[in-house]
Amino acid sequence: MFDDPLVIAGRSFRSRLIVGTGKYPSHAIMADAHRASGADMITVAVRRVNVTDRTKESLLDYIDTDRVFILPNTAGCYTADDAIRTAHLAREVGLSNWVKLEVIGDERTLFPDNVALLEATRVLVRDGFIVLPYTNDDPIICRKLEEAGAAAVMPLGAPIGSGLGIQNVNNIRIIREQAKVPVIVDAGVGVPSDAAIAMELGADGVLMNSAIALAQDPVVMAAAMKLGVEGGRLAYRAGRIPKRMYASASSPVDGTIAAVAATGAPR
Repeated sequence: MFDDPLVIAGRSFRSRLIVGTGKYPSHAIMADAHRASGADMITVAVRRVNVTDRTKESLLDYIDTDRVFILPNTAGCYTADDAIRTAHLAREVGLSNWVKLEVIGDERTLFPDNVALLEATRVLVRDGFIVLPYTNDDPIICRKLEEAGAAAVMPLGAPIGSGLGIQNVNNIRIIREQAKVPVIVDAGVGVPSDAAIAMELGADGVLMNSAIALAQDPVVMAAAMKLGVEGGRLAYRAGRIPKRMYASASSPVDGTIAAVAATGAPR
């Protein structure tokens, strides 16, 4: 029942929750939250960590790389060329040939520049990267990214760090229905019920950072998010009941009970 790994580009992950590394009160709290989350894939912003001089302290020192897989990301990049260079830097210093690809198009909303994102995806796939692009909740761009060779698509649930939850439920459902690669809802989750909704819609995983890192107790919230993702996935696999306009009795009067009631015989 629980043997249900997330598989991306042939690699299996036990957890369907992916977590980030930014905004934590301290590196020690970050490490505790990572353990509580159960995540075995953690994303790291290449441009915001020390990846070249390992003699100096880095948040990478607080990640148990024997237990978790590091997914470099190109956060802070506003052009395709910048994102491509950042991905290559991560690979050159030995982080990974995987990349969570971000190309931001607007400073205020942090929405992706999907034209540049598609361009960067094509280049990086050609260069041998496993590309997981962060994009809008747009079924068309998700389809084009998949056609460009993306190993997964990562539509936003809401703007980064907003905590608004899944704003366009139907689009996420359509993206999952059409995609032949994993769909990972990325950004906008605020509470475990948001994560559960994403999973109940059929998402293969959820990526989050702010919802855990900025919680009053990040470690406890990480544990709660783990349960939200697991519960949502189990509910999706179980299959929900149909929605009805009117009531449907949970204990209908039929069979033997109905016969007894009709004759007036004692029960």
